[in-house]
Amino acid sequence: MVVDSMLMNGFYSLWGLITLGLLILSVYALVHAALQREDAYRAADKQTKPFWLVILGVSVAAQLIIPMMLLVLAGTVAAIVYIVDVKPAITGVGGRGGRGGGWSSSDGPYGPYNGNR
Repeated sequence: MVVDSMLMNGFYSLWGLITLGLLILSVYALVHAALQREDAYRAADKQTKPFWLVILGVSVAAQLIIPMMLLVLAGTVAAIVYIVDVKPAITGVGGRGGRGGGWSSSDGPYGPYNGNR
């Protein structure tokens, strides 16, 4: 009986940490979506800013208010789609790449590649 109780407590604490991590992921996606320009979404052809704010806001609210596994999963999928697909596209449109502005795709680690010229 004591071992069962300890295992269940361990499971619930692990599930709590996983849920917290997924909530942080969703909040990060929501904050990033809120800080981007609206025209970047249209330029990248990735729905609209209000669309993503509503989807991610409902996701965060559902994870906070009703922490059911299905809602947490749906919210996490929405956040992952935003982070993997939309975020790189609108960041590229805005010109704020991860390596700094003004870099070309043909730039190497020591400057632009000129093709043996």
